[in-house]
Amino acid sequence: MTSHPISQNQSLFDASQLRIPGGVNSPVRAFRSVGGTPLFFQKGSGAYVWDADGKRYTDYVGSWGPMIAGHCHPDVVKAVQDAAANGLGFGAPTASELEIAELLCKLLPSLEMVRLVSSGTEATMTAIRLARGFTNRSRIIKFEGCYHGHSDGLLVKAGSGALTFGQPSSSGVPAEIAALTTVLDYNDAAGLERAFAESGNEIAAVIVEPVAGNMNLITPKREFLDALRNLCTKYGAVLILDEVMTGFRVSLQGAQGYYGIKPDLVTLGKVMGGGLPAAAFGGRRDIMQCLAPLGSVYQAGTLSGNPVAVAAGMATLKLVQEPGFYENLSKLATRLTTGLTASAKKHGVEFCAQSVGGMFGLYFSRAVPTSYAEVMACDKEAFNRFFHAMLDAGVYLAPSAFEAGFVSSAHTEADIDETIAAADSIFSVWK
Repeated sequence: MTSHPISQNQSLFDASQLRIPGGVNSPVRAFRSVGGTPLFFQKGSGAYVWDADGKRYTDYVGSWGPMIAGHCHPDVVKAVQDAAANGLGFGAPTASELEIAELLCKLLPSLEMVRLVSSGTEATMTAIRLARGFTNRSRIIKFEGCYHGHSDGLLVKAGSGALTFGQPSSSGVPAEIAALTTVLDYNDAAGLERAFAESGNEIAAVIVEPVAGNMNLITPKREFLDALRNLCTKYGAVLILDEVMTGFRVSLQGAQGYYGIKPDLVTLGKVMGGGLPAAAFGGRRDIMQCLAPLGSVYQAGTLSGNPVAVAAGMATLKLVQEPGFYENLSKLATRLTTGLTASAKKHGVEFCAQSVGGMFGLYFSRAVPTSYAEVMACDKEAFNRFFHAMLDAGVYLAPSAFEAGFVSSAHTEADIDETIAAADSIFSVWK
């Protein structure tokens, strides 16, 4: 009888559950949605990651988006090392903070002023507070299935991990706070118009993912984007584009440049930190000047503008400005989604896919979904089967049917083709 060695992933997970709730520090990592043992990674390089057992995977999660240039890009690593050699943090201004602020304002025309923070949750939480302080109103509008971090007022019918676990709201959120959030259907321009007609003078802000990436990938309809901008302007509400995921991911000017929509405030994260904890929010000068110490809206953070995180972000933003970067990224994502779709069709599997820039979505459904309800109608169990079969084949996809995927500039056409071949082998015996 042959004995099989115990997986290091399993051993680490068993031990972690004794000290960390659920064994993980962010819920979707626990694999509860797809089943099985979560992977513990020990290293990454380019388009690949290695788990605790030493198995290599082609990575389409990319730390949930930041690794747009691949893992351990030498330019980013050197920038981090150089910055760390001068100090890990000061809690005081540095020249590098000004440098990245000026670059962000240059790349995103809607930014006139920007403030650095440490996470996307912090950015969206503060953008909401700022919009309320600027308008002197309390109500906000968000959209079902969109995730904007885990602050109280935004954990109402949210996406991402909350959706993965079938709990689109959270315990611990006071009903009085949740009552100030109006939740509408994504891509429903008529519903948005009705909401403004009913209570437009109470609405401080509308916050939206311009490309939804936390209920899988949902692209916006043109009339929806136009309604967002026009209604916020008409009623004096602040339009907040949550580009934590899409910023510098779908194009150099984010989704706002890709779709040609100008927000009042923008939240950024992921790519702009290059893999380290860095985020930002910014926008119109008259709104941003309401922030302390200039105005009465308070926000602070010991690690805001951390020089090591800023160095990683600056190095990454330098890479994405290289000629042809986004054309290549988009071509790789398109190659992946069209190849997977063609393979599924060949074998009679109900499946479709789409991509925007360096983001992609996979759906076990007849047509690409355009709303939360259509996403929920996709075959989640089919995705779970596919996820584990691909994992066995050395392909790491997001461990949830409700998360977008990502390609990096480190992926090659050969990587993409190998991934499609792995899926083709799975689809060929699909029942």
